[in-house]
Amino acid sequence: MKLEASLKYFSPQGMYIGDDVKGTSPERLTGTDVMAAIGTTSNRERFGLAAFFGKAGISKTDEQMAVQALARHAMEIAPKNVRKAAGGEFGWCMLVLAQFAFAEYSRSAATSVTCHSCSGTGLTPRKQVIRKVSYPWGKAPYWASRSRAVRPSDWEKWTEVTEVVPVVCDVCKGKGVISARCRCGGKGEVLDRKATSERGVPVFKICERCSGKGFVSIKSANVHRAIQIYIPDLHQSSWSRNWKPFYEKLVDILHQGERHAAREFEKATSY
Repeated sequence: MKLEASLKYFSPQGMYIGDDVKGTSPERLTGTDVMAAIGTTSNRERFGLAAFFGKAGISKTDEQMAVQALARHAMEIAPKNVRKAAGGEFGWCMLVLAQFAFAEYSRSAATSVTCHSCSGTGLTPRKQVIRKVSYPWGKAPYWASRSRAVRPSDWEKWTEVTEVVPVVCDVCKGKGVISARCRCGGKGEVLDRKATSERGVPVFKICERCSGKGFVSIKSANVHRAIQIYIPDLHQSSWSRNWKPFYEKLVDILHQGERHAAREFEKATSY
């Protein structure tokens, strides 16, 4: 049984609660078997299982535990140049890297965050100059439109007023959230127009923007700016040479931990 299949036991679709199933096959796993396999996997690969459950949104506690465990592991394996550059802020820097690494690890095409520009409202205030008319001496009499000496506009007084009006947010286009889904629609592939016109049938190619993942990754510049809060003099060259490869290594550690947990779960459920 795959580890992804265990998620359905955390969100039952019916009112029936029990450890027996409707199927008559003796080889079918029951809910008790799955929970026992999860406990066995947690005992052998606690980090990978916690990272997976935190990624799936099953447990916020598992997510926090995975981030803290990754930060402690990062402090143990950090390169010498990273330790030297961090100085007294080494612990905080490792925690920030662990948080960003987990966010990148748990990112998918369905990931969305609240828009930072409009705070999720979809509208942003904008100043706009509006011309308003007033009649300080009353409105023009009826005969003013027929007179050649005066005009109805002589009774009008125009003033410019600056007002703050809500307009659609330019960042999220009024949605209130920013999606990580790529322009390929999360499929990871796009239509190759040149090959399609040559062959006469639809030909697809890997999306160059997301490299086939279906979503846009977190920009390393955002991680760099977060680290600069604790290390203001961290230059771009030092970040690209020493810090960025270490950050990418932390993301790989999370994926590796999930693979180990999936392997142990399959062993526990195979009999």
